[in-house]
Amino acid sequence: MRALISVSNKEGITEFVQELQEFGVEIISTGGTYKTLKEAGLNVVEVADVTGFKECLDGRVKTLHPTIHAGILNIRSNPEHQQQMQELNISNIDFVVVNLYPFKETILKENVTLEEAIENIDIGGPTMLRSAAKNFNDVVVVVDPADYKIVIDELKTNNEVSKATKSRLAYKVFAHTANYDAMIARYLGEHLLQKENFPEKLTLTFEKVQDMRYGENPHQNAAFYREVGYTKGTLAQAVQINGKELSYNNINDANGALSLLREFNEKTVVAVKHATPCGVGTADTVCKAYEKAYKADPISIFGGIVVCNCEIDEQTAIKMNEIFLEIVIAPSYTAAAKKVFKKKKNLRVLELSDINYKNQNARDMKKVDGGLIIQEADQCLFNEDEFKVVTKVAPTEKQIEDLKFAWKIVKHVKSNAIALAKDGMSIGIGGGQVNRIWATKHAIEHAEEFLGGAQGAVLASDAFFPFSDCVNEAIKAGIVAIIQPGGSIRDQDSIDICDKHNIAMVFTNMRHFKH
Repeated sequence: MRALISVSNKEGITEFVQELQEFGVEIISTGGTYKTLKEAGLNVVEVADVTGFKECLDGRVKTLHPTIHAGILNIRSNPEHQQQMQELNISNIDFVVVNLYPFKETILKENVTLEEAIENIDIGGPTMLRSAAKNFNDVVVVVDPADYKIVIDELKTNNEVSKATKSRLAYKVFAHTANYDAMIARYLGEHLLQKENFPEKLTLTFEKVQDMRYGENPHQNAAFYREVGYTKGTLAQAVQINGKELSYNNINDANGALSLLREFNEKTVVAVKHATPCGVGTADTVCKAYEKAYKADPISIFGGIVVCNCEIDEQTAIKMNEIFLEIVIAPSYTAAAKKVFKKKKNLRVLELSDINYKNQNARDMKKVDGGLIIQEADQCLFNEDEFKVVTKVAPTEKQIEDLKFAWKIVKHVKSNAIALAKDGMSIGIGGGQVNRIWATKHAIEHAEEFLGGAQGAVLASDAFFPFSDCVNEAIKAGIVAIIQPGGSIRDQDSIDICDKHNIAMVFTNMRHFKH
């Protein structure tokens, strides 16, 4: 029996080869792997001695040779194949142990050049792997060092590798090479095609982070995957420093909370429950910001997720520990704050250093039956030159601050969406309704229940008002300014009512539906 060994990841390879040789397996190898094995005192034959052809072009061509691929691909039970093998004087290769040039590791380096990335595209490795995986009935193919032990254990037990294991290893090869090629296709697409947003053929790849206990509900299985090369500032990059593992719902809800948090540069705390913001506060200290977010909805925050864009101190941690929270996420924590959170062993505390990072090329993707819908992520708040006062009275500077604050929130609430705000604090949020008046009434009722009313607050609507009923409700509640996209054929009705009651209305000319 013969094994061809060519690995960029040398972890465990010397020990594995030593074990193979105990079963009488002849080892052939290439380049750096050959050198590593020889230095370990192992008996190894160089591929060039098998093919009679020295590697060339700086190692770009080593194993792309008929002697290698015929040795792998011949079907042992096919008489014609075996006759040709004898005529060509080619011997079988029964084990192929290969892992690929580190393309992923290369493109994840800072300031990597296109030339460096291209040089780390493996050609011979995937070819050998695919040949061996195609012929898995006769060849044992190993792409993952974690499988070395399985192969050796089966050889020791049965003197052969089982059909089931060979099948599983072959599957792993095709999954691995598909992942590898998808990374290459996406990287080159971004660097050679000058940001072609939606190519004719879309290849995406993800790596499993963890299996989950269950999905949205206990009867649904689930797992969490990360998008290779696009994890900066995301939950996939976060370091968990306390608590239970994250659930499916935790990740989904926290992702929404982080999306809203990134709208703010000031010290801000966002509380989310069931993927919907329930409290947002901005202040000059993190503790005051948290107090605002809590005060906005002290009921819904219970069992919710809290995210913050600045360091959490001991005082804030103590206040957070006064209620039941599922998750706290921040870029950092003081040592004293960490000590406070340790008192709640189930509270998930995550540190996300790049919490404010925005990927300018981000895409939103949603799986639908039979396909995938993709769009550019909604990263624009509004265009300043289209921010237009449409009423006779203009908002004050203070009202403009609150209007922009409310606009950031409503952008991240399920449509139909209404957000009320005052003094850097959300005071009422209505979302996910099938008509806008219900969302408006819900937001106002929320403000009345927890804060005694909406007097002096501002209102943001994610889309235009089809009728003037929402404006009427806002005026009755004491709203002093409104921000909305505009664009309805009945816009003038709403403007006239605002003028009649001497309140300001601003058009952004930008809608923010969130479905």
